[in-house]
Amino acid sequence: MNIDFHDSTNKVETDDIDLLNRLLEFAAEKENVPREAEISVNFVDNKEIQELNRNYRQKDVPTDVISFAMQEKVEGEMSIIGEDIPLTLGDIVISLDKAKEQADEFGHSLQRELGFLAVHGLLHLLGYDHMNKEDETKMFGRQEQILGEFGLER
Repeated sequence: MNIDFHDSTNKVETDDIDLLNRLLEFAAEKENVPREAEISVNFVDNKEIQELNRNYRQKDVPTDVISFAMQEKVEGEMSIIGEDIPLTLGDIVISLDKAKEQADEFGHSLQRELGFLAVHGLLHLLGYDHMNKEDETKMFGRQEQILGEFGLER
């Protein structure tokens, strides 16, 4: 999987990006994501993610991660025709501020929190959700399984 990282905070360590790259590739393999698939991972501050949350989810508060799936087909939308077009799964946006807050709150490393948020975002791009208890149990169970097998546990 091709992963494009963008850090608008200029505060994410190179080692953390390397870790997330390996983790997301591992998760993609576990989920049978095609090798030519593409995603972007964007690191922002609380102010920027709050704007996104307000504009796209009508929630005027900062959140930890937002995913924008490109493969969700909207009713009435035409299909893209073409075999050589890379499979663009979408964008993951992570608030570095929120990740640091939550790492402190949960008593684990920033790397663990960033890994959790990145896998959470990827699973959303792949169609997982947590709108009801059954889906939440499935999604969060899958997250913990991937993180555990990768070796990034709490």
